[in-house]
Amino acid sequence: MKNRKSKKIYLVICCVLFIYFLGGIVFCILKKNTTQTLTKVDKGIQIKGFEYLLFDSQPKIYKDEFEILKNNLESDSIDYNEYAKSICKMFLIDLYTINNKKNMYDVGGVGFVYPDARDNYKLNVTNTLYKYVKNNVDNKRDQELPEVKSVLIDSIDENKFNIGETEYDGYKVIANIEYTKDLGYDTNVEIIIIKKDKYLYIVEKNNIDQNK
Repeated sequence: MKNRKSKKIYLVICCVLFIYFLGGIVFCILKKNTTQTLTKVDKGIQIKGFEYLLFDSQPKIYKDEFEILKNNLESDSIDYNEYAKSICKMFLIDLYTINNKKNMYDVGGVGFVYPDARDNYKLNVTNTLYKYVKNNVDNKRDQELPEVKSVLIDSIDENKFNIGETEYDGYKVIANIEYTKDLGYDTNVEIIIIKKDKYLYIVEKNNIDQNK
C-alpha cells in the first residue's frame, strides 16, 4: 500500500516537472520570436540596394507608398518618373505629418534630401515649421498638429538643374497635400528633385500658395 502511494507521488512529481519543462521551452520560443519581431521593427524594413528604411511608427499612407517605391526600385528596370513621384509623396507625408513627431528636432523627410543639404534643411525646419512643436517624449502632449491624409501629384516635368557648377538631370513636381483636418498648413508645393548616380534627391521645396 505504501509502495503504491509512493509511486503515485512520484508520478505526480514527474508530471509536474514535465509540464514545467515544456512551459519553459514554449516561453523561450515565444520570447525569441518577440525579440526578433521587435528587432525588425527597430531596425526598419530596407529596400534592397538602397538606404530607404520603413519604420513601424509611419502612417499607413506612407507605408503604402513605401511598398510602391520598394517594388519599383527592386525591379529589373527602375521607372525614375515613378521613383520621383514616390519620394515626393513620402517626403511630404513625413514632413507634414507632425502629430507623430516626438519633438521639434524629430524632423520628417530628412532621408530624401540631398545629403550635403540635410543639416541646413533640419535647421530650417526646426526654426520654422516645427518651431512650436511641444515635446512628447512622455506621450502626454496636448497639442493639435497636422496629419497628412493624401498627397496628389498635379504635374511632373523633366528638366536640368544646377548645384554649384554641376548640372544634374531632374524633375520639377507640383503636389497637393490634403490633411485629416485643415490647420492652415501648406497645401500646394513645388518640389525640385535631382538624379545623382542611382539616387533621386530633393534639393528644394517651395510653397506655391505664398508665391502667388
